Amino acid sequence: KGRSTLIRIDGADGTVGGIAPAVPSDAKEAQLARRITKGKKTRRILSNKPQDFQIRVRVIEGRQLSGNNIKPVAKVHVCGQTHRTRIKRGNNPYFDEIFFYNVHMTPLELLDETISIRVYDSYSLRADSLMGEFKVRISHAVMRKWLLLSDPEDTNSGAKGYLKVSMFVLGAGDEPPMEKRERDNENDDVESNLLLPAGIALRWVTFLLKIYRAEDIPQMDDAFAQTVKEIFGGDGDKKNLVDPFVEVCFAGKKVCTSIIEKNANPEWNQVVNLQIKFPSMCEKIRLTVFDWDRLTKNDVVGTTYLSLSKIASSGGEVEEFSSSGTGASSYEVNTGETEVGFLPTFGPCYLNLYGSPREYTGFADPYDELNSGKEEGVAYRGRVLVELSTILDSKPANKKIEAISSDDVLIVEKYQRRRKFSLSAVFHSATMLQDIGEAIQFEVSIGNYGNKFDTTCKPLASTTQYSRVVFDGNYYYYLPWVNRKPVVTITSFWEDISHRLDPVNLILTMAERLQSNIAALKSGIQAKVSENQLAEIWLKLIDELIEDTSKPFPLLEAKSNVTVLDTHIQNMRLKSLKHIIDAATRMRTDATDVKATLAEIEDWLDKLMQLTEESQNSIPDVIIWMIRGEKRLAYARIPAHQVLYSTTSAEASGKYCGKTQTIFLKYPQDKNKGAKIPVQLRVNIWLGLTAVEKKFNSFAEGTFSVFAEMYENQALMFGKWGTSGLVGRHKFSDVTGKIKLKREFFLPPKGWEWEGEWMVDPERSLLTEADAGHSEFTDEVYQNESRYPGGEWKAAEEPYTDVNGEKTAPPGEITCPPGWIWEDDKGKINWWEYGITIPPDNKPKSWVAAEKMYHIHRRRRLVRKRKKDPSQATGVKVMASHEDQEGWEYASLIGWKFHWKPRSSDTFRRRRWRRKMAPSDTHGAAAIFKLEGALGADTSLDEEEAKSSEKAKESATRVFGANTPIVSCSFDRVYSYHLRCYIYQARNLIALDKDSFSDPYAHVSFLHQSKTTEIIHATLNPMWDQTLIFNEIEIYGDPQTVVQNPPNVVIELFDNDQVGKDEFLGRSVCSPMVKLNPGVDITPKLLWYPVMNGGKACGSILLAAELILRDKDGSNLPILPSQRAPKLYMVPQGIRPVVQLTAIEILAWGLRNMKNYQMASVTSPSLIVECGGEMVESVVIKNLKKTPNFPYSVLFMKVLLPKEEVYAPSLVIKVIDHRQFGRKPVVGQCTIDSLEDFRCDPYATREDIAPQLKVSLLSAVPRRDVVIEMEDTKPLLAAQEEEIVDWWSKFYASIGDHEKCGQYIQKGYDTLKVYDCELEEVPEFKRLTDFSDTFKLYRGKSEDNDDPSVVGEFKNMVRSLYFNIMKAYKVKSWPPLKLIAKLPLTFRGASILPIMFLNSLCTPFCTLFVALMYELSCFLPQEKDLKISVYDYDMLTRDEKVGETIIDLENRFLSRFGAHCGIPQQYCISGVNTWRDQLKPTHMLQNIARFKGYSPPILSENGSRINYGGQDYTLEEFEINKKLHQHLGPGEERLALHILRTQGLVPEHVETRTLYSTFQPNISQGKLQMWVDVFPKSLGPPGPPFNINPRKAKKYIMRVIIWNTKDVILDEKSITGEEMSDIYVKGWMPGNEENKQKTDVHYRSLDGDGNFNWRFVFPFEYFPAEQLCMVSKKEHFWSLDKTEFRIPPKVIIQIWDNDKFSLDDYLGFVELDLHKTVIPAKVPEKCNIDMIPEHKANNPLKAPKTVSLFEQKSMKGWWPCYTEKDGSRVLAGKVEMTLEVLNEKEADERPAGKGRDEPNMNPKLDLPNRPETSFLWFTNPCKTMKFIVWRRFKWIFIGIIILLIVFLFLAILLYSLPNYISMKIVNPI
Repeated sequence: KGRSTLIRIDGADGTVGGIAPAVPSDAKEAQLARRITKGKKTRRILSNKPQDFQIRVRVIEGRQLSGNNIKPVAKVHVCGQTHRTRIKRGNNPYFDEIFFYNVHMTPLELLDETISIRVYDSYSLRADSLMGEFKVRISHAVMRKWLLLSDPEDTNSGAKGYLKVSMFVLGAGDEPPMEKRERDNENDDVESNLLLPAGIALRWVTFLLKIYRAEDIPQMDDAFAQTVKEIFGGDGDKKNLVDPFVEVCFAGKKVCTSIIEKNANPEWNQVVNLQIKFPSMCEKIRLTVFDWDRLTKNDVVGTTYLSLSKIASSGGEVEEFSSSGTGASSYEVNTGETEVGFLPTFGPCYLNLYGSPREYTGFADPYDELNSGKEEGVAYRGRVLVELSTILDSKPANKKIEAISSDDVLIVEKYQRRRKFSLSAVFHSATMLQDIGEAIQFEVSIGNYGNKFDTTCKPLASTTQYSRVVFDGNYYYYLPWVNRKPVVTITSFWEDISHRLDPVNLILTMAERLQSNIAALKSGIQAKVSENQLAEIWLKLIDELIEDTSKPFPLLEAKSNVTVLDTHIQNMRLKSLKHIIDAATRMRTDATDVKATLAEIEDWLDKLMQLTEESQNSIPDVIIWMIRGEKRLAYARIPAHQVLYSTTSAEASGKYCGKTQTIFLKYPQDKNKGAKIPVQLRVNIWLGLTAVEKKFNSFAEGTFSVFAEMYENQALMFGKWGTSGLVGRHKFSDVTGKIKLKREFFLPPKGWEWEGEWMVDPERSLLTEADAGHSEFTDEVYQNESRYPGGEWKAAEEPYTDVNGEKTAPPGEITCPPGWIWEDDKGKINWWEYGITIPPDNKPKSWVAAEKMYHIHRRRRLVRKRKKDPSQATGVKVMASHEDQEGWEYASLIGWKFHWKPRSSDTFRRRRWRRKMAPSDTHGAAAIFKLEGALGADTSLDEEEAKSSEKAKESATRVFGANTPIVSCSFDRVYSYHLRCYIYQARNLIALDKDSFSDPYAHVSFLHQSKTTEIIHATLNPMWDQTLIFNEIEIYGDPQTVVQNPPNVVIELFDNDQVGKDEFLGRSVCSPMVKLNPGVDITPKLLWYPVMNGGKACGSILLAAELILRDKDGSNLPILPSQRAPKLYMVPQGIRPVVQLTAIEILAWGLRNMKNYQMASVTSPSLIVECGGEMVESVVIKNLKKTPNFPYSVLFMKVLLPKEEVYAPSLVIKVIDHRQFGRKPVVGQCTIDSLEDFRCDPYATREDIAPQLKVSLLSAVPRRDVVIEMEDTKPLLAAQEEEIVDWWSKFYASIGDHEKCGQYIQKGYDTLKVYDCELEEVPEFKRLTDFSDTFKLYRGKSEDNDDPSVVGEFKNMVRSLYFNIMKAYKVKSWPPLKLIAKLPLTFRGASILPIMFLNSLCTPFCTLFVALMYELSCFLPQEKDLKISVYDYDMLTRDEKVGETIIDLENRFLSRFGAHCGIPQQYCISGVNTWRDQLKPTHMLQNIARFKGYSPPILSENGSRINYGGQDYTLEEFEINKKLHQHLGPGEERLALHILRTQGLVPEHVETRTLYSTFQPNISQGKLQMWVDVFPKSLGPPGPPFNINPRKAKKYIMRVIIWNTKDVILDEKSITGEEMSDIYVKGWMPGNEENKQKTDVHYRSLDGDGNFNWRFVFPFEYFPAEQLCMVSKKEHFWSLDKTEFRIPPKVIIQIWDNDKFSLDDYLGFVELDLHKTVIPAKVPEKCNIDMIPEHKANNPLKAPKTVSLFEQKSMKGWWPCYTEKDGSRVLAGKVEMTLEVLNEKEADERPAGKGRDEPNMNPKLDLPNRPETSFLWFTNPCKTMKFIVWRRFKWIFIGIIILLIVFLFLAILLYSLPNYISMKIVNPI
């Protein structure tokens, strides 16, 4: 607990950042480098084990979301799970919802996951409903940060809005980070809290990754086509059966090179442009080489990584050691030197690929996953030449991949110059083998050199000779190499990178020396040595560190292949070492406390280890393979620098260069995680330049010899041995018999010549008999018979076979070998067993005991045991009797195991011919490196073979590969050693038996011998006290070499099982102390060594070992230790710990919560306590249900315990249950590791009588079960007069929230203590176990990945004291306490404040208020656990448990800290803080005085003075300068209370308890703030409880009067072409959307002005303290219950254009926060869009003035409305409003109706004074004619009328004119 979050959250392509401050141009590169690389110190290896994680994403609110009249919803997608928020309205939605994602995966897989947050417009059903997106990778915590949303398809389109979120990940045991729950928008700095996604306003950085070429790519495609070519005489090229290309992956981007077909050494010469936005938090660039397949999926050849933290530096590495603290950024200013930080750069250099073995088969590769880099690769698979450079401020390149110019290709050639290297490996021993069977050999390879199975590789002498294992007489097997050690030699060609590896080895030497000194310093601190001795160790450490770091460092001058990265790393190393020297020198003079300096010294060690990282290591690792039966079985990888010889200095050579080292091989992809070791090797490896190979002579031991060998084969045909019966074999062949050889074709390599002739030389290591190494052996033969179904049994075709059905000798021919004797005269014959064959098999697969008619085969086992003859010498040379057989070795069939003695069943024999070679001139041991070139072989084929189409021609390299020269190292002298291994004890082993224990024993292995300790039954803390003696061990080589690198002693612990195989407990490795002169009086010291199993600690073992060089007769050996039993020696005096009689007292209080055992409850338990070989048993609890306490509780034992605490054994407590028929099973156990914490102070004189006082409170009352349902609890509180302050005022005052506490503090009332953890976790209260400790009892077998099963609890108190001190100081033992059964209690609990961060089962609100008070009765100790569970209520389905917390009421009641009821600050007899304890302060003070042994307190007459503990206290000194109020009680009680508060008692408090779920038991599911009071009923009723009912929301009315609008956008055109709008205003409060209100319509506004005089009335419920509105409504129409929301109070006003025959048009809006309401403009001319702030990071405008409407009550003026157009805000109009907030009382006094309805008052709203032009044309035709038609076309109408009149006049004129004229002419009378 208490850990902070461990995961970081990065950008989806690895980018996260903000707005960087301006920096000088010359510092830009260094600053960017710091942001690129993360601190190396914090890097740690992540586990590959799947774990439980919980990802929490809290979506708080959004701002400036793009769009108009939107209904946004946020969707969060994590790990395949998607959650969405509720739909909100507006551009600034407030969500405040939290989502939980429970996942089970490895940390590495989790870091690859992405969190996607998208915001959609729920109104839109179109594809473009996505408004914005932000993607991040899971990597670190984000707390209340703003995310900039962007368009994922167009990153250049700018911001689409902002979203405020919190995101973090919890692992097992992690505490969620504390987060402010209040809204602090007024202090919300968007600029500093803004996270930018990939590609948004960040600097371009380009990685130029040049990929030149690759080499040694293995075969990946089938060779069928090439084989067909060879059959028809073509040239087959199997070497180039691969089509490689490289895939580069970084920050989510992938780029591939071109594909080069059929080429194992491709040349791409291409540059990859990786354009990304920085800063980037991606750590690695992944390079994967693929084999292209035309039809199937591409195969992975290998994967490698470029780690940015290793090829770039932030400069912070130097900053850590800078005394000024200014860091690397100021380094240049202070020193005048160049900047240490640098951008990523690499090469040109080769990157090595590792993965599965290179051999190609047509079957699926079982280790294919290794090629993807998921686990450690087991074989070299080629390498790639790359170069990386970084360009700043570059523009994105058009092409992702381009060709490299020819000039660059020529330049890189100088980095590929290679030199010849020579490698020699001498195998001294191969031990601890357990896989027996076929012969074993070892292969050593470096890169592609030395691989015997890869036909494309050049063959070398890289394999040892085949050998068969020999039993070591106890448990393991070994290879019998004796004095002739196999040697392998390899020559290879690599780049000379000594200028890189020499500094690495130098710093490793410094670090190793510092590490050993730190270990010595820690041992001294742990052993509590004197200050002077500790100071000497510390001074030695500092002086040696200064000496090491002051040595000259190899420089890069005159090196031809130095890269830019080499220069940067050298500068960083030099400056870091200088800082370490300065810091160490300063510490040497200034330090005063040795222990205080340890942390800084360990930081230096970490720094040195970081400086050893070398990414440009182009020499591959040395890989050792164990091969059995031509199959690879196990491997080990050795970094080349560890064995590399350096010409610079001895310290620059590898740690194991030319030195014998111990190597444990591993199985590839070992599922058992190292539970079984394939083999332990002792090998001496030397790697160096061939130019200095003569330096090898100084490292070489023994005499090197080289032989050519071949085998002569014969078969038995017609009773005679000859070559005619050889089927598939040649007369002379290699050891496999498959390759034909001839003497005349063997040619010595250059520089070598023959020495002597061919001679027969049998290989005895291949001919070991099955009984080798055994002291007892069983010979077995199976007699076989067969029949036809129903017929008679007759002898089978092969009457005698072994267990596998293979032919063997009959029993009569089996004789007792020399040195053995039969145990009985006749062998034992077992029963017949029967079987049946199923074609095509010719022998049964299984056998049964019962005979059936259809059985046609039967067999029976004939066995005869023999043992070593004790009368004969142990060294009988069995093989000497067979020397007259001319070196032949026999086998029953070709390919079977060979043996020396001929048998009648033998049909095949062979013998080995060898010829020795010697160097032609004097080279010394280095001559073995001259073994290059093939030894000749007959590659011609016989006529019969030439005719066979199935035989392919053997290439010369293939022949040589099977016939490499045999190199060996012979030792003329053998030294005899004597080993004594002192195994004292082990502790904390894992339980592997169902009885909660194990039966441990140890196999101790040293070289080719092993011993086994005795078995200690039923314990996890075995004490063997045993000395294992290895009397005579032969070790070849110089004893001084053994002193420097002694062989390791390996201890493997097993659990003995009666049935089945013993189970592995763990392994430990110890280096023995070597004594070449036994007379020197130096004894080894017992030390604790960790016991490891599968990479995790499973206990520790206390042991020591010494290796003594003995004389031939053993006369110089120390005397044998004393025996405890025959051949069982104890650890001798002087080595075993010094013991002293110690008294241990245990107050066994009782057992709690015992679970059933074997389906039956535990009823009558007792206790067994074991320590140091002593045991004591308690009395039996007769009935655990009625009385869970022990009747007599004090257990006393005297034990001989070591004086040194480090050697102290564990205290083991077992609980046994007394059952019928005398059964006493162990039903639980626990182990106390150290008794140091329980040492009592002998100088303490006062008697502790607290146990007696507490026990005296117990009394018996019948038990009953009590369960309380919070939902059904009736209120316990009577109606009280409501005061100005309440309990919540007290709570808010205690947490410092003065806005919510009202006048509480001003009245002088007391506060309480709010703990942010459980009361048990508060340090000063010691987990409330001061009276009795609680130990958990465990039972059962420890399974993998499972925690031990807790089956109960044991309450006790332990104290230990040296017995003589106990008597000298007359320390009193605890008196026997007789405990009574039950104590009746009443306890009162209050669950207040929030259950925070509930998991995904619940409604995802961040805070859930369930303030409740309840009381119930219980009995101690039976009902000691108070469990509080939180459930998710479901109406129809079963309620689901969210989490629970458990409180131990017994501990609280018994604790001397007074945890049963917290002590308040003031004694009040009335009011909200009325005293609630049963005892008054004066009475409590008397009890405390009795507990502490003080005299009773003396009270003065007036009650103003009390004498307590010999000191006077007055009321004035406590209440000076304090405000007194009317609720305080009498003065003497107040004074007593003040004294009590100085005694360290638990104050009145609220604790925060974490809720846990059984689904994820170690991950917090939320927090519960609460307290518990416990009152014994015998003391009467307690005081009144507090009223903690949650505050109720108050009813408020929001009145909005819409007066006018102005400058509204004219959205339409009339039929006459005029621009106009039919304006109306809509408004609502978020959360109350169903109460939307709108004004009437102002029709035909021609200038954007509107008149309304309209009132909106919005009732709402509001919490003044929280400043939030409460909304209660159903989420969906099918919801059964209403859901409560708490949202900030806002009002949204929108302007719309009314349309009758289509949807209304949205024009603009304004959103006002009632707590930060923008102050309006008094006149419309001053109203502009800048009054409403736009929340952008680069917004230059100052924040507008705001005011709280709840304080202002009312405001009137003009506010701007705006809309979004083309991504920017546009003024849509201005609205004149009056905003008014009233409480319920004020609303009743000043009523007002909606709109202009009655009561139309406060103020009265008149009809709007709208112009006559405001009307609806459809309903007013007259007005339409008057104001639309006439006004617009008036002159046209007048003109038309005039024209009509004129036209009429003319018409009349024309009509009447003829008549008139005619009349005039006629002129009638």
